[in-house]
Amino acid sequence: MSSKITASGQGQASHEGSLQTPQNENKLATSVILFVVCMALFLGAIYSLSFLTLGNPWPMAVCLALFALAYWIPQTILGRSDSAGEH
Repeated sequence: MSSKITASGQGQASHEGSLQTPQNENKLATSVILFVVCMALFLGAIYSLSFLTLGNPWPMAVCLALFALAYWIPQTILGRSDSAGEH
């Protein structure tokens, strides 16, 4: 499968350097930073459960919020925004 994307009806050489493919959307440092942030949110959710008691429901609320953020951020905000144009 080729990673080059060209506009229909135009030459490949004229637009080869201007289009981004899914393989090179993010730089390595950006991906590592995003991974660390999302992993910190996930581990913070797990750590908040150590404070959970029957009389204090707030650690569970914090756990659910951090857990939801840890999965919601990468899937919605950081998702592939250009995938609709690929065929």
